[in-house]
Amino acid sequence: MRPTSTVPSDRRPAPPRSGHESPECGQAGGGGVGSAAHRVAILVYDGVKLLDVAGPAEVFGEANRLGADYEIVLVSPTGADVTSSLGIRIAVDGAATDPGPDTFLVAGADAYPRTPVPRELVEAVRTLADRSERVASICTGAFILGAAGLLDGKRATTHWKVAHELAARCRASRVEPDAIYVRDGATYTSAGVTAGIDLALALVEEDHGPDLTREVARALVVYLQRSGGQSQFSAPLQGPPPRSPGLRRITDLITADPGGNHSVGELAKHLNVSPRHLTRLFHDELSTTPARYVETIRFGMAKALLDQGHTATQTALLAGFPNYESMRRVFVRNLSISPAAYQRRFGTARRSDAE
Repeated sequence: MRPTSTVPSDRRPAPPRSGHESPECGQAGGGGVGSAAHRVAILVYDGVKLLDVAGPAEVFGEANRLGADYEIVLVSPTGADVTSSLGIRIAVDGAATDPGPDTFLVAGADAYPRTPVPRELVEAVRTLADRSERVASICTGAFILGAAGLLDGKRATTHWKVAHELAARCRASRVEPDAIYVRDGATYTSAGVTAGIDLALALVEEDHGPDLTREVARALVVYLQRSGGQSQFSAPLQGPPPRSPGLRRITDLITADPGGNHSVGELAKHLNVSPRHLTRLFHDELSTTPARYVETIRFGMAKALLDQGHTATQTALLAGFPNYESMRRVFVRNLSISPAAYQRRFGTARRSDAE
């Protein structure tokens, strides 16, 4: 249904429009897409990220202009209007206790990866989820679903910057940090911000098929199927530096000269240790191997060079890859796209002086 970054949990058909139950979320079926409008409720609250709300809402709104029948409502825990992260007031249509929606979305905010989710927000999510047919989160809204226990035993995703934090908080969930969105039964989670548009398109496609959804994507000038995963947007290395000074010296050496001879044997000589011992240090402190670490550094440098306008051939040389083909294999493995496709999508309009 969706691109390689979409990771449905199984090969079962999409859940039916009514009568569906999920034992993990305690959901009960709402109304179907039939004679009555399909009710989509988006939960908002003070500090909510505005694009997390507007992006998916526009997808459903555009689908209505093309023949769908969605009723889009904004709800808050108490029914009071809220203020977005930009300071813009958002008028809501009701409270979480109002009649349940068919589809329930919870938008994200910058606050909740850093602070505990308020109890009233958790209770609002549980109330809406109990009466919804399918439940979804946008970006860091996954933290709110997680706090409500709705991700237990499920696969999930969120913004790549905080995926590790979601995994730490929701140990009963399996977090997919590179996914654009994840479906596990009737529970959906999406990656950062604009990935909510991808998720909304997937929900529309589930309801109305690919033809109408393709027209929605064309009208909004977005990809119907986005290639690659979140890692194409992330920095090459996110996480703590090595604990030991010796290993930090090795990683600094690799970063300073990605194109150098960084075989495990050569790197081990810098610390006067065996290749086996160095490999164990990388595994224990960075959860990787020396070769994969070197590749990650070169991959990050290659993305930066392509962003700056260097040709793919120049980039492979400057980033330390043996040849273009070896660089291409790394891009395909990590992003599911070629270096040329990556550059078309993210490269600067300014050409490099070297060309």
